[in-house]
Amino acid sequence: MSSDQTVLDTFAADVVRDLCRQPKQLQARYLYDALGSSLFDAICRLPWYRITRAEARLLRGHAREIANALPSRDGGVALVELGCGNGEKLAALLEGIPQNVPVDVHLIDISTDALQATGARIARFENVRTTSHPAAYDEGLRSVQPFLQHRPCTLTLLLGSNIGNFDPPAAQALLRAIRAPLANGALLLLGADLVKSEADLLLAYDDPLGVTAAFNKNLLVRINRELDADFDVTAFDHRAVWNAREQRVEMHLVSRRTHRVRLAAADLSVQFAEGESIWTESSYKYTPLDIGRMGTDGGFRVIRQWIDEEAQFALTLFVAN
Repeated sequence: MSSDQTVLDTFAADVVRDLCRQPKQLQARYLYDALGSSLFDAICRLPWYRITRAEARLLRGHAREIANALPSRDGGVALVELGCGNGEKLAALLEGIPQNVPVDVHLIDISTDALQATGARIARFENVRTTSHPAAYDEGLRSVQPFLQHRPCTLTLLLGSNIGNFDPPAAQALLRAIRAPLANGALLLLGADLVKSEADLLLAYDDPLGVTAAFNKNLLVRINRELDADFDVTAFDHRAVWNAREQRVEMHLVSRRTHRVRLAAADLSVQFAEGESIWTESSYKYTPLDIGRMGTDGGFRVIRQWIDEEAQFALTLFVAN
């Protein structure tokens, strides 16, 4: 069986399972097909979504300090990025590493478009060798494990508040999975969005231009295309909700009417009631202390934490114990 068919079969199985749940849901990682990745790039440029700009400011300001925290670089640096996006943040960080130090970069992302965009952006660094892993985080981490064992001069990047897409138990499991192959002394750089006013959060996830709504609804377009479904995209509204008790923004697609959807390739028929929603994404927000505790529970210790006060975003550097 081809790898493309395996990916499609996994997608179909996940969609069938999740749409049969109550409440209905879909996994956020499937938002990032080619169009979804482009729409997310557009979201990152919106004035109401400040995560990307805040993180870029912190990376530019502290890239050299981060690089200097690495153990001896005589044998070069291993750098792993989970969820590479378009490569802008990685390029900013590479600026802090001297050009005479060889860097082995391993990119892990489910989006082949993101992998290609990042590879193209960092191609100008002559000291960098890039290996792409088109995979989810867990599979990608397993594939890079042989490169990282017994290599303390390693920096793993989990930026863009991607950690916030995981509920607390899954986030802890991810941090433990990151820690597992690392030698003591290896570093983790974690970007995480902080709790702020409900008004600011809802503007970021339900922008006035409707770009986030298009990003969310594109998941239905993808299911139509890849699973021969007949979702009527106009029959769903995008909704963002701040769940203060759980400290997360939730994205939903809410059915405007009672209707039935057929997924021919998955041999599934799904009934929707008026007002019923599909939960497509969670984005957890943190306090600075939350981030430190999360890293400690994952087997790391905080070295430094930088906070962009304007956007309320934190960049935290951990060392593996």
